[in-house]
Amino acid sequence: LWKLGRSTFRRNFTLPRWLDIPLRSLKYILMGLFLYAVGSMSAAAIRAFLDGPYGAVADVKMMNFFRHMGVTTAAVLAVLVLLSVLVRNFWCRYLCPYGALMGLLAAVSPVKIRREASLCIDCGKCATACPSVLPVDRLIQVRSLECIGCYECVASCPVEGALEMAAPGRRRIPAWLAASMIALIFCGFVGYAQWSGYWHTAVASPVYFDLIPRAHEFGHP
Repeated sequence: LWKLGRSTFRRNFTLPRWLDIPLRSLKYILMGLFLYAVGSMSAAAIRAFLDGPYGAVADVKMMNFFRHMGVTTAAVLAVLVLLSVLVRNFWCRYLCPYGALMGLLAAVSPVKIRREASLCIDCGKCATACPSVLPVDRLIQVRSLECIGCYECVASCPVEGALEMAAPGRRRIPAWLAASMIALIFCGFVGYAQWSGYWHTAVASPVYFDLIPRAHEFGHP
């Protein structure tokens, strides 16, 4: 969407700092609400929720939410699409709870984007490429909560070694190694869940298919 905006208007817009900072706090508030909702439930309550009729057809209810879209839903989605065309990564930057979680993990991660000032030619390409609009070209180490480690700035840098993802001791971490580590962690968790039997729902297929046509009958507990 932001690429569509850039090709249409020849630029993406950046919100002023007085508006940008308060809006960025929204995703942390939303994440806090989710964590509070989950954290306030006992393990038994979570299991009862997941195995109950509402939890069993939650995916169907989400599908129906878009299939039978109301005027309010359509208007909100239209506004989000428009804002995403004008402002790069509007949803991720201001409203996504998962984006907030990524930011917090980035803050405690020992791996950071680092700039070697002696090699930097001050071209500013890294700052232009950054989807989080961070001034990478003016930092020695990127410590912002908004950095998601996407390697866009590193890929745009024309000078070898001037910008890199590095662990403590300036040990360089190439993009292929970071991607392999992420894939290994993801596949490891999913593989363990499948092997241990937690991946599959305990709801029998006949029960699930019986609940689908009646998904509208079940409200949130």
